[in-house]
Amino acid sequence: MTKTALVAGGGIAGAVAAIALHDAGWRPTIYEANAADADERGAFLTVAVNGLNALRALGLDPGQVLEAGFATPTLHLGNGAGRRLAVLPLGGPLPDGTTTTTIRRADLYTALRTAAAERGIPIAYGKRLRDLQQEPERVTARFDDGTVAAGELLVGADGLRSRTRKVLDPHGPAPSYLGLLNAGGFTDRPVGADLDRTPGVVHMTFGKRSFFGWTIAPDGAVWWFANPPRKQPVRAGEFTPETWRAHLIELFADDAGPAAAIVRATGEALGPWNTEDLPRVPVWHRGRVVLLGDAAHAVSPASGQGASMAMEDAATLGRSLGLALARAGDVPAALADYEQRRRERVEKVVAVGRRNGSGKTAGPVGAAIRDALTPLIMKLVYRRGDPQAWIFEHRV
Repeated sequence: MTKTALVAGGGIAGAVAAIALHDAGWRPTIYEANAADADERGAFLTVAVNGLNALRALGLDPGQVLEAGFATPTLHLGNGAGRRLAVLPLGGPLPDGTTTTTIRRADLYTALRTAAAERGIPIAYGKRLRDLQQEPERVTARFDDGTVAAGELLVGADGLRSRTRKVLDPHGPAPSYLGLLNAGGFTDRPVGADLDRTPGVVHMTFGKRSFFGWTIAPDGAVWWFANPPRKQPVRAGEFTPETWRAHLIELFADDAGPAAAIVRATGEALGPWNTEDLPRVPVWHRGRVVLLGDAAHAVSPASGQGASMAMEDAATLGRSLGLALARAGDVPAALADYEQRRRERVEKVVAVGRRNGSGKTAGPVGAAIRDALTPLIMKLVYRRGDPQAWIFEHRV
């Protein structure tokens, strides 16, 4: 008999997990906290080649899932004075030419949910997990709207502030603020500044007062993000859309690059959001409940690996549970196998993201040293190949 799985969360991690479980012989249902018509504009993200490989392992075509995105295989790193510090690879290409891809978050959500629906996986909206109860052979979930669902497995893919994680381990770690804010946007008018329009290049700049990144989409729009350093997290309502946009323009006013002009050419600057990650999460699973994606190991956006880690998690979880189902094995043992295969890798990636983010908050003296040494360091580090190849070349 097919076993039933409840997936709490319908974002990237939840949708891919449901697909993985379906392909492994389970019958999943996605329970998404937000309403079906919730505003999911958000900004954009990158899916690295290791994430694309995880999609392939699930029988998904990365070209179809990321059709609304575009290839971004190269990074140009510079500083606020306009000096180029390094040109670096962003992973790949794969044997078929696939490279790291940039896509709007909402477009990726839509593509993954469509792929789930094509497999007959139901998605229930407005279902925010409130509590759960385990018995030896089943787990029951209760949602804020008063409804209840039960199955043989519950996957907590409910993000950085996971309710599933809180129920599993009430005294577990809380998200940690990393001293950076996050913003983003898409230009909707001419920038009015000279831009490098080389396809596939992501430009990142250590500005004098804030880190800034941008790339040009195939339609000519500039997709950008900014990471202003700040000691304290931003509070809800602290900025209006107008004051936030003006604040960003002022931050980049003294930089030689196009950051200020790009923000001026943007009607709405998205954010601010606090940049956070999770310290080591001691409890990934208990009984028939398991964590996946940001719920288990949220990584800083500076890693460029949040979506890809969730995809790898999902493919690995599906493999472990598929084997358990085929061999009439024990579900808790399968969840332990999943954790054993994933924990060391994702904790190393979390550490990389934290180190990358710390470089964005250097003071004036530290910035001067960084700018002077970066070209030499990059030559030495990359002379024997990409030191982060272990991230990009991973296969589930």
